Amino acid sequence: MQLLDGKVASAAIKEDIKNKISTLEAQGKKIPHLAAILVGNDPASETYVASKVKNCKEIGIQSSLFRYDSSISEAVLLKKINELNNNDDIDGILVQVPLPKHISEKKVTLEISPEKDVDGFHPLNIGNMVLGFPTFISATPYGVLLMLQHYKIETPGKNVVVIGRSHTVGTPLSILLSRNNNEYGNATVTLCHSRTKDLKSICLQADIIVAAIGKPKFVTADMVKENAVVVDVGINRVKDETKKSGFALKGDVDFENVAPKCSYITPVPGGVGLMTIAALLMNTYNAAALKTD
Repeated sequence: MQLLDGKVASAAIKEDIKNKISTLEAQGKKIPHLAAILVGNDPASETYVASKVKNCKEIGIQSSLFRYDSSISEAVLLKKINELNNNDDIDGILVQVPLPKHISEKKVTLEISPEKDVDGFHPLNIGNMVLGFPTFISATPYGVLLMLQHYKIETPGKNVVVIGRSHTVGTPLSILLSRNNNEYGNATVTLCHSRTKDLKSICLQADIIVAAIGKPKFVTADMVKENAVVVDVGINRVKDETKKSGFALKGDVDFENVAPKCSYITPVPGGVGLMTIAALLMNTYNAAALKTD
């Protein structure tokens, strides 16, 4: 069993982006600039945004963080996004979710310019992804693809089972892995969910399992065939009195029992989460590079 180590893979990707930015600097070209918007003080969101800003600094991407109280009106937030859309110095925009209930995530998503939508959630970017046109791929699916590429996990001709049909992970990933692309596609993909019958037997046919259903330890050892590749997208807070925080982070896979059967498996934490940030940085760099081409 070998770990699909997000720390190692993301470090390689970030080093590549850092070198590209150094080249831009040497040529006197514009440095990528990411704008992040954080509404409220949700602890998890605070952590995620802080990590994104820190990673930007490490590789030379400029970042601006705009913080707002949870009482901010939807109109004011949309106005700020529009302002950033029209700011030529800003290459990428992300709005950290979840948002307060009085703010429509749909309206926020639609307000972000597709050319600056480095999270890849805008319907235009999702449509381009489905059609195979150049676009920003949603950060988590893109991160999974980058992980598979880094570890040279071949997908053509493989049976892949994706568990979870969210519009941010499972559904786009199933499309990306099945399309005609020898780098990370040409797989036969089965997209499973909470209504799938006999999920165990389907999973046992899989060469690669991607678990993104949001339930801790959902994928058990009896669902995984020998030498399968298992990618765990889940990150769930589970009560653990032995931890100072009172909880532990667990994936959607029962790692301790599944890992011995696998050829490769991602840990949680330290797996796909780090790749998601790497993918976001890559999208931000690409957004800036498009302006200089």
